Amino acid sequence: MTDTPQNGAAPEAPVQPKLQVLGQFVRDMSFENIAIQKGVEGAGQPEIQVQVNLDARKRTADNQFEVSIKLKVEAKSKEKGEVIFLLELDYGGVFQIENVPDEQMHPFLLIECPRMLFPFVRRIVSDVTRDGGYMPLNLETIDFVALYRQEIARRAAEQQAAAAAAPTN
Repeated sequence: MTDTPQNGAAPEAPVQPKLQVLGQFVRDMSFENIAIQKGVEGAGQPEIQVQVNLDARKRTADNQFEVSIKLKVEAKSKEKGEVIFLLELDYGGVFQIENVPDEQMHPFLLIECPRMLFPFVRRIVSDVTRDGGYMPLNLETIDFVALYRQEIARRAAEQQAAAAAAPTN
């Protein structure tokens, strides 16, 4: 026997979130080929450091949001620690998002939207490093869930530290 509402109508299906990419763009990009500028040849495999920052904001149009991935990639020589190259990229996307509850919108914007943008960011980094005269840098997949959780934990720790430092009357 199936459960049917008392009025005889079929049960209503849950509303699924809807995500549509309306556009993508490079807001800012810089590639500094420091080793070439100094006339130094990079020897061996460099040490690569990657920093990722995410940002999201509501746009004026209904249900539209802008999400950006800010990436900083620094390659240093292992021997002397000198910077070989520095790549900074601010890559954004405009998204139409519907049927996501308000309490779930923040993680949705900073997890699902960057997942959609990341393959394009990876391609740009690979192309720019290759065009700069180096082996193409293929970024590892970023775990945006872990990144989001780390940021939430960092903010909670900051709030606790601020509350502990505040004078009590």
